[in-house]
Amino acid sequence: MKVQDETKPYDTINVTPMLDLAYVLLVVFILMTTASVQGLNVSMPKPSNKPVTEQHDLRIVQVLADGGVTVNGVGVSLSELEGQLGQAKAADPKMTVAIKGDAKAHYDKVVAVIDLCNKLEVNMALVTTRIGT
Repeated sequence: MKVQDETKPYDTINVTPMLDLAYVLLVVFILMTTASVQGLNVSMPKPSNKPVTEQHDLRIVQVLADGGVTVNGVGVSLSELEGQLGQAKAADPKMTVAIKGDAKAHYDKVVAVIDLCNKLEVNMALVTTRIGT
């Protein structure tokens, strides 16, 4: 008497779990690439090989941790800052404002200073420090 082997090799592979994973990854990829991020418009200057010989006025605006604002070390309000920057720009149209924000300051104060510089159409630079220095 001949005994039949009841174990058959699988002829097909169930691809349903693999397709589910592919669809989930596709949806995640589409969502991540189409998400819009709001931020500030920044136009980066183009580098030049010419040395700079012109000297222009530089104002250092610092936003302190408590939300206060200083110009070259003297405390001012935002309205006083606007007046001072307006006068400085009238004296030197190519003046630059260096904006230095404290790490513990609320960022809306820094953005308010940046918006003020944009409103006055003043050249500005953001001062950063390396981590650990």
